[in-house]
Amino acid sequence: MQRLLVVGYGDIARRAAPLLAQRFAITGLSREAGFDLDDRVTLALNAADALLHCAPPPAQGERDSRTANLLAALDEQPVVPQRVVYISTSGVYGDCTGERVAETQPLNPRTPRARRRADAERLLERWCAERGVALIILRVPGIYAADRLPLERLRAGLPVLRREDDVYTSHIHADDLAAAVARALEPTAPDGIYNAADDTELLMGDWLDLVADYAGLPHPPRAPRERIAALLPPELLSFVQESRRLDNARLKHVLGVRLRYPTVHQGLRHEHAIGID
Repeated sequence: MQRLLVVGYGDIARRAAPLLAQRFAITGLSREAGFDLDDRVTLALNAADALLHCAPPPAQGERDSRTANLLAALDEQPVVPQRVVYISTSGVYGDCTGERVAETQPLNPRTPRARRRADAERLLERWCAERGVALIILRVPGIYAADRLPLERLRAGLPVLRREDDVYTSHIHADDLAAAVARALEPTAPDGIYNAADDTELLMGDWLDLVADYAGLPHPPRAPRERIAALLPPELLSFVQESRRLDNARLKHVLGVRLRYPTVHQGLRHEHAIGID
């Protein structure tokens, strides 16, 4: 049985673990277990055949020092993993004014958070290329599940853009992302970059209206673009300043992922069936 090292053993890794358990002996590393990517002293790693990197970058700066520390720790091992899967973000594309975006789109990250992710991608691409390691990068949009819905935002009555100003947003169900991760770790999975999104093309306001309907909550109020900055907290503002529709053709036809929930409509019906809190 091969050995899989999972860095950032959170929700997606836990969902993927049952799909991986027959092929891998899994070692999950997290801050809760004393593994701190900000502290090189804690990064004593066991040898592994494959790496799943789910850890987020640091909260500040333009660089991902955590990924740099991880790669330095891997180089201290006599043998490095021969396959790396990294969960990145579609935010590395920046604002695409609602256009459909394939993986060939030049990166244009606008926020520090997205620039840190782009830096992590560059670090991993260089490290893997120099060592002959297969690398798969999954660029992920908004992840949703029963416990990953914007219910607090809806309960707070925070506004969204009016329809004429609204932005396109992409999504993927957490279980489908976990399945994509499991597929990416198979030895036959072609390396490269994949937009890990479902088939939905939806404006953000329509998405929040849909969630509100399933949760029995009021629709959020609408506001014009010139007023939205004064009405939203800073951590939400960037999400209404970028618009793109992710093209997932490579995910489905090259990586071969079959989506269990091709659109948010099917995904929310599933969550509604098991109960939305």
